[in-house]
Amino acid sequence: MTPIERAWRGTKNDWRLHALSVFSVAVAFVCLASALLVVVNVSHVRDRWSSSGRASVYLKKGADREQIANIQRALRASDGVTDVKFVSSDDARHELTTQSDDPIIDQLPTEAFPASLEVSVQSDAAAIRLDKLGQQLGALPAVDRVETYAAWSDRLAALLAGGVTASGLLALVVLAAVISVVSSTIRLALQRRRIEVEVLKLVGATDDYVRRPYVVEGAAQGALGALLALALLGALFAIVQSHFDASFATLIGMTPSFLPWTLALGLVVSGAALGAIAALLSVRRLLNA
Repeated sequence: MTPIERAWRGTKNDWRLHALSVFSVAVAFVCLASALLVVVNVSHVRDRWSSSGRASVYLKKGADREQIANIQRALRASDGVTDVKFVSSDDARHELTTQSDDPIIDQLPTEAFPASLEVSVQSDAAAIRLDKLGQQLGALPAVDRVETYAAWSDRLAALLAGGVTASGLLALVVLAAVISVVSSTIRLALQRRRIEVEVLKLVGATDDYVRRPYVVEGAAQGALGALLALALLGALFAIVQSHFDASFATLIGMTPSFLPWTLALGLVVSGAALGAIAALLSVRRLLNA
């Protein structure tokens, strides 16, 4: 009988114990996967904003058409600028009110929305080019301010660094939780099958032969726990995404995305590896006792 067949037989006999172990492992992995999901989406927003190649040139109220036309011509003649679009106060108000259901925004007067020039720059040199354009445009008398979104990108980078640190700490917690849960489960399963183990030892079975099915059981518990965690998180993500505000998605330039398959596969493999290691250590300790 192969180790997998022996592990399957043992799992069927103690399925409640193993089911509880899988659920406990899943709870631990849900915490880690949730943190990774936040980090992944914040990283996407940061990359999107840092390479968007877009700037908003807000104009003063006293700016006349000739001044605006001169700025547009100068921008179109600038190296790396791909598009310049004038957005009037009426256009800005209409765009925002159509994207929002907030009655307060609907009551705002047109004067509350400044006219602007939306500038697009080639993405291969967006950050450097936009910074230079911002300095040049900010000195013009008709320009109120220039928003290149670089400050928001920097804030997201700091938030991302904090998220990576938090994910690292959660990974350590998950490591300890998985090892503890799987070790306890394997110890209980081994105690329940103590007579079977003693019979195998009496007929000449090696320690390696005895421990193999338990290592398989531990790896299966870890992998199934990670899979269950991804399924639960996927269901929660689908619910959140279905209620995601379209106007907010337009504001940040993207919609939320789930974990990439490589990262999800890494979680499952990590769960299997942790479960196998925990089972191996637990069985070795009991066999040597």
